[in-house]
Amino acid sequence: MSTLDTPAPSPAPAPEAERHAGWLELFFDLVFVAFVAQLSHSLHGDPSWHDFGVFLALYFPPWWMWANLTVSANLFQDDSPRRRLAMLAAMLCLAVMAAAVPEATGDRGTAYALGYAGTRLVLLALWWPATRYPAPHALPRWRPLTYCLLFAVLWAGAAFVPAPWRYPVWAALLAAEMLLLLTARGRGVPARVHTGHLVERVGLFVIIVLGESVLGLITATDEAWTAAAALVALLGFLLLAALWWSYFDFATTAAEINFAAATPRQAYLLARDVGGFLHFFVTAAVISMAAGLSTAVEDSGHDHLPHGAVWALAGGLALYHAAHGAISLRFGGSPARTATWALPGIAVPLLVVLVADALPPWAVVLLLAAEAIGHLAYAKRLARRTLPTAAA
Repeated sequence: MSTLDTPAPSPAPAPEAERHAGWLELFFDLVFVAFVAQLSHSLHGDPSWHDFGVFLALYFPPWWMWANLTVSANLFQDDSPRRRLAMLAAMLCLAVMAAAVPEATGDRGTAYALGYAGTRLVLLALWWPATRYPAPHALPRWRPLTYCLLFAVLWAGAAFVPAPWRYPVWAALLAAEMLLLLTARGRGVPARVHTGHLVERVGLFVIIVLGESVLGLITATDEAWTAAAALVALLGFLLLAALWWSYFDFATTAAEINFAAATPRQAYLLARDVGGFLHFFVTAAVISMAAGLSTAVEDSGHDHLPHGAVWALAGGLALYHAAHGAISLRFGGSPARTATWALPGIAVPLLVVLVADALPPWAVVLLLAAEAIGHLAYAKRLARRTLPTAAA
């Protein structure tokens, strides 16, 4: 037996045990710093609807793999050499995908698809030991063989499908993955999702996309070193600070409360829906806003922002609030109460889109920052009445 043939890891510890992200997970996240930068750059300037579509299409596969690998690390607390090498291999595959993003719809499409195929093989290596657990915790072998190995082979084959036919094939494969996961309904999962660790991991990813937004503001001022650019950058920072404040004071608290009250199966389904599906839109919205803010700083001396930049910025904020509204409903929140904060959060940015042609860049960012700060103030008021009761 080689030094890498370690025994199968035991199921994750009880959720009551405190657990935080490990050094390997933090190192693994670094590749997504590059990914976010590449994707944000694709929306810089005056993006078209085609550019937005390509952005979402190229962002979902790496995000989905990050969510899968995060849940794997959550369920299987294992620091063996086997797992370390598997995660480093996944990091390398995702780095290939990130490098391919600028030309993923052209010459680098093959590298992008092969990188994703490699990550599914890594996922197989992480889940396969769970098939050797003693009953009743053993995972049926058909699940990793189908969800991981089969799709790895299909993606490897799809990498060599010529454009433009490869893109419908990629979309069909992703849809099939979603269908397979949604029909599983959480059966056969060998351990309970560790609440604190999962909330922390998703929060760290949100920090990555917010950090890219701040970095974009700083680098954009290097291109436009003027008083107007400084004003726009300051207002953009206030917008991002309000989003950070509301997310880590209220969104994470609500998640911890709802995960803690869930059964093991419910916790897994919440992790899939909230951490996997809905946070894709949360993080995609912030990446879009990062691109819009950078453009606003660079174009601060113009009469108005390009139409695509307005949609990247204001449309991104509307999507951000819409995603959080959907998360609230998934947690069982009241539709009427959710609508009181979600609908204004969606409507105000869309109204800004309608009048943006008559506004200078600083005014557009000011209105959006004011909405985010107002949203934060309302959330604090609402939390005083609801969160303490829910926590009790």
